[in-house]
Amino acid sequence: MTRVYAHARAVLPDRVIEDALVVTEDGVITDVAEARPGAVPAEATDLRGALLLPGLVDTHSDGLEKELNPRPNAEFDVDFAVASFEGRVRAAGVTTIFHGVGYQSAPRKGRDLGRAVAITEAIRRRAGQDPMVDHRFLFRLDARDPEALAALGPRLADLKADVPPLVSYEDHTPGQGQYRDPAYYRGWLEGSQGVSREQAQSMMDALVAERNTRAWHRPVALGWLAEQARLGHARVLAHDPVTAAEVADAYSNGVRVAEFPTTVEAARAARELGMDIVAGAPNVLRGGSHSGNVAAVELISADLADALSSDYMPSAMLAAALRLAGDGVVPLPRAVALVTSGPARVAGLDDRGFIAPGARADLVAVTISGGWPTVRLVHRAADHLPAHRALEPSW
Repeated sequence: MTRVYAHARAVLPDRVIEDALVVTEDGVITDVAEARPGAVPAEATDLRGALLLPGLVDTHSDGLEKELNPRPNAEFDVDFAVASFEGRVRAAGVTTIFHGVGYQSAPRKGRDLGRAVAITEAIRRRAGQDPMVDHRFLFRLDARDPEALAALGPRLADLKADVPPLVSYEDHTPGQGQYRDPAYYRGWLEGSQGVSREQAQSMMDALVAERNTRAWHRPVALGWLAEQARLGHARVLAHDPVTAAEVADAYSNGVRVAEFPTTVEAARAARELGMDIVAGAPNVLRGGSHSGNVAAVELISADLADALSSDYMPSAMLAAALRLAGDGVVPLPRAVALVTSGPARVAGLDDRGFIAPGARADLVAVTISGGWPTVRLVHRAADHLPAHRALEPSW
């Protein structure tokens, strides 16, 4: 099926075509050119000056957890949650999403191994049902949890995919990583659990003591992941690295992505080793880290970030990219690359994330009102609905 989009501001990897004509055929972009008078076919969809971007690629989304359990003691069926969240993701312009599935025992965050397996299977079911987005996995492995590793192993071995799934090597013990300043974790406990500062401190001390009994498992988990990376079964991410030494150790174990580095030191070390670097889109919009770590804008300004992920809010990706361009931090093509081709490269997906002949035809049309973007049209390569139903702009 051939589809034609005309009169769009098409954002290409290196420039913007102010009045573009983009043609797709059977899910592949076949032509990108200026919309010259007389060259626009009658059947073209007129985008009327909207931005035309590649479909967004999100390598780290925890949003499904909130969809499944939006309020305390209000949990929905997992298959419903996946389907519901899919609509939210597509409305944000995301056409490829890596769901963060926590292979962790963290009751305060609603994570346990039984839930992790259930979510994994629900995502697999949805992926086989002609979904509106390309569903993929980011397995979040607790480095200190032997049972988590035992649960993840069979899931990883059973996956059949065109590229290996992402696996994030994580340790959220207060005093390192995201919570290298334990005061932020204590503050989180106070707010989320409704306890006093003294109670939160006691809870944190008990957690640290318990997790320290399992510190021996960190090198075991990293060694196992290194083997999975070597065999091509996983693409491993170092989550929340703090120091250059941590980055170097991860790299020596086959890790090629630094996810949410908490310091400039860690990001610079990753860059020197040729690793891809992922920062958080909410960090950009909020003007800094909610845990007191390095600001994403600082990393982007220093060319120390290759991709932005939604982290926990799908709509933040597009808004963050356009904010970066609007504020002059980076040019528009570079800002768009942070949420398209950059994360696609992080995930090993070389067929998407850019507008050019031969690329996968995942496309998003966007207008801006009041300073914020609105997704008006989404065309995914795998969409098969008739053009008049699937592609009519909503403005």
